[in-house]
Amino acid sequence: MRRPVVAGKFYAGGETALRAQVEWCFRHRVGPGKLPTVAPERAGAVRGLVVPHAGFMYSGPVAAYAYAALAADGAPDLVVVIGPNHTGRGSGIAVMADDFDTPMGKVEVDKDAAKAMRGGIVDEDASAHAFEHSIEVQLPFVKYVAPKAKFVPVCMMMQDYRSAREAGKAIGEALDGKSAVVIASTDFSHYVSPETAKRKDALAIERIEALDPEGLGKVVEKNDISMCGYGPVMAMMEAIKPKSAKLLKYATSGDLAPMKEVVGYAAMAMS
Repeated sequence: MRRPVVAGKFYAGGETALRAQVEWCFRHRVGPGKLPTVAPERAGAVRGLVVPHAGFMYSGPVAAYAYAALAADGAPDLVVVIGPNHTGRGSGIAVMADDFDTPMGKVEVDKDAAKAMRGGIVDEDASAHAFEHSIEVQLPFVKYVAPKAKFVPVCMMMQDYRSAREAGKAIGEALDGKSAVVIASTDFSHYVSPETAKRKDALAIERIEALDPEGLGKVVEKNDISMCGYGPVMAMMEAIKPKSAKLLKYATSGDLAPMKEVVGYAAMAMS
């Protein structure tokens, strides 16, 4: 069992407090403004999401837009969360077979799907996941809107387009025929002025909306956009081959609390 490492830091550490905090994110003025209703049957229109992964007090209301869209589409059977590797530990692209514990209960890993993703560029390596927060912080929202869904975590240190394309191909093949959603966990610009964040992040969002994963990598590198999870976004797009992408919400940490240098957050849905 992989134990939570940022519970009580990035989000509340107790079940009751965490559930209340998730609902605060949905109700927040920067968030959707209301609690989501989970559709009784899955429509399957939402196949991919871009979701931020900072502390809930900063990025949670933006993340809530993505999970509200997922709820409206109906809970999937399987959620794949691809997150960047902030710690530098473990393999370049790694899945993990151990279940994840959260204050809201266990999230079971789909071991067959995780096994199917292994091989080539994707390894199984628990050390890559041991202290990584970018995947963990998605799980309280997953538990809230899709409590019965199984899960596969994918941690990416290698974020070049070629690696993302190969990882995405492996993920897509493993999910063929399954009721699944692939979540790319990323924040956008880090510690810049609000004006710089909005200008630079718009360039990245434009490439995502254009369904251009390779172009996303190029624009991030050319414009020095400090987007920590552009590799996961490219891999998600390569996995699901979306036909459309929609920006649900963009905001910065400065919209939640006064600060001169901000982090950019976007929630996006892909079908």
